[in-house]
Amino acid sequence: MNKSYKTRIIIVFLLFFSIYVTIAINLFMIQIMKKDFFENLGKKQYDVSVKMQQERAPIADRTGKSFFAMNKDCFSAFVLPRQLTKDKKASLIKFLNKNYPKAITRLEKSKKSHFMFVQRKLSDEQIEFIKNSKIEDIYLLKEQGRFYPIESASTTIGLTDIDNFGISGLEMKFNSQLAGEPTTVYLEKDARSGHFHFKKETKIKGKTAIPLILTLSSDLQFLATEELKEIVEKYNAKEAAAIIMDPKNGDILALINYPYFDPNDTKSINPDNSKNKIITECFELGSVMKIPAALAALEEYVVTPDELIDCKNTKSTYIDGRKINTVAPHGIISFSEIVERSNNIGIAIVAKRVGEKIYDHYIKMGFGVKTNIEFPGEQSGFVNPPNNWSKQSIISLSYGYEATETLLQIANFFCMIANDGIPIKPRLILPAPTENEENLVKNNKNNRTYSEKSVKIIKYIMENTTLKGTCKRARIKGYRIMCKTGTANLLKDGKYSQNDNIFTCAGIIEKDLYQRVIVVFVKEIEKKGVHADTVAVPLFEKIAEKTLIHDKII
Repeated sequence: MNKSYKTRIIIVFLLFFSIYVTIAINLFMIQIMKKDFFENLGKKQYDVSVKMQQERAPIADRTGKSFFAMNKDCFSAFVLPRQLTKDKKASLIKFLNKNYPKAITRLEKSKKSHFMFVQRKLSDEQIEFIKNSKIEDIYLLKEQGRFYPIESASTTIGLTDIDNFGISGLEMKFNSQLAGEPTTVYLEKDARSGHFHFKKETKIKGKTAIPLILTLSSDLQFLATEELKEIVEKYNAKEAAAIIMDPKNGDILALINYPYFDPNDTKSINPDNSKNKIITECFELGSVMKIPAALAALEEYVVTPDELIDCKNTKSTYIDGRKINTVAPHGIISFSEIVERSNNIGIAIVAKRVGEKIYDHYIKMGFGVKTNIEFPGEQSGFVNPPNNWSKQSIISLSYGYEATETLLQIANFFCMIANDGIPIKPRLILPAPTENEENLVKNNKNNRTYSEKSVKIIKYIMENTTLKGTCKRARIKGYRIMCKTGTANLLKDGKYSQNDNIFTCAGIIEKDLYQRVIVVFVKEIEKKGVHADTVAVPLFEKIAEKTLIHDKII
């Protein structure tokens, strides 16, 4: 073997040896020295952590069988911007420009994105239109949507946004419970096909969404809504409302604000129609506040029900230089008759005897303070305190001015009357089955706010108000109906308008152990010169009658 041949063999050997050494060094660097770096790089490319949302829980009525909010499948349209070729993009832009112009702007900003929605939650017509358009680069994605079967409950139930997150009402208040917590899943995918199939591992286990069971009755909600619609149409009223409560446990059985909005069509919602005004707005309600004023007077022992009081036999007079108007003239009548006939002069005379303590009583009765019901945006109302009083204040407070209340506060006050002076907290959510809610009223006896004697007299007065006073149209044969009306002038441009009114009727229905509290409200009707006995009382009677039929109380 010649020398040149040996030299070539050595060179080739050294060359291959160098290559092997280089490879070995690189493998050492990759597998040992830079192991963590490349492992993390691989995970970023082929490992994915995905958050899987729980199915949103339904909202049911008190029976658990009828639903105020439930889920339904819906479809959304999307595109994959990074996969669009020049030709495909041109035809897509032409289609979007004609049918979904807002998506064009988003597409220009999302050129490098993997995914972009064209439109969420499509209607059936839109789905069919996209399918028939035969644009290959628009895809349909099945998503979870929310459906609300009972529109009249919309101001209470509220809404979810496009991502099924609660944004108003009970949907917002109890979003965490209804949405649950997402499960985080680790996925490992095939580098060639991109399909996730090698490995699936739960990293963080979520929490199952829990349904919300309300105190509301879907049947009573429907029945009361029908009556509100009728009264609004009859008088061309601006709005109306009704609340039905069980005074024994504070359950709200129906809660209707009319007009309401369609929660299944959110394209054009009037913000004013989305409010639960029974809870979130306050009003000066007029003579319905004569019942709290009368209870305060009885509890302070400044009057007896049969005491005769001179009401001046006039519709207009002066007390302490302040003018007082009343609907009808009355002479010397008993205190009971003053409330039954809703005489402003008589109640003002008695309220002056109570003096500044009337403020303390109103606060004690729950006016000017929140009930702390589980609903967002509850208002506390306002009672003018004595340090702000003018000569007019005690007079105004006696028949429903210089104090604003929510309809829920009025209903809750009448529940206290129904319970013989024992307060109860209103509730919209039924407690868990494991919670003991027996004898809720008995458990509150240590918290009695008013004496049984005073409350008994008030009940007697309200019953007479129904039998022979301003609530005669609320009578239902065979049942004890205890009512009080209120006709209040609305404040317009800094002055009380005689032609713009709020009409209220609040009362208690009793038969044996059965009790219900109903408050109805009608605002700004077209017809002028009428009072609550004409507008609100018949509405109260119709809702009361349907409630009794529904509850099978005969």
